[in-house]
Amino acid sequence: MTETEIKTITELEKWLKENCYPMNSYSINGNAIYEGFGLENNGGLFQWFYTERGDKQTLEHFATEKEAVEYALKKIKSDEHANRNYIGMYKSDQEVEQILSELKKRGIEYWTDKIPYGGINDWRTRIFVIGCGIKNAQDLIKS
Repeated sequence: MTETEIKTITELEKWLKENCYPMNSYSINGNAIYEGFGLENNGGLFQWFYTERGDKQTLEHFATEKEAVEYALKKIKSDEHANRNYIGMYKSDQEVEQILSELKKRGIEYWTDKIPYGGINDWRTRIFVIGCGIKNAQDLIKS
């Protein structure tokens, strides 16, 4: 299915899954999330919302499903983090280099960042695989 063929929430959900978008930051078609954006049909009124810790705030309303889906797809695609699949968090630079080397060997696109995990002197590197590269990196996911 191409992006231009997406007209319904169900088709949007299917397209996101086919293109390996992790569904933990977007609630499309009713999947539960802890924090993130979502699209729902509320009595015939389509709503784009943000939820965090159970507090949901409607951001946009749409009269038709097609308009709502077009808006949601545009928003999701403009989010550079939307199609990043989390592999793991590492303290050791050597371990990071091993994982990145393996991703490069497999031709898998990735993204990393460093965050202060346990304070300013405890930095960790997070590794994310972009899109459907996750299918070829399942064995690298840190549990």
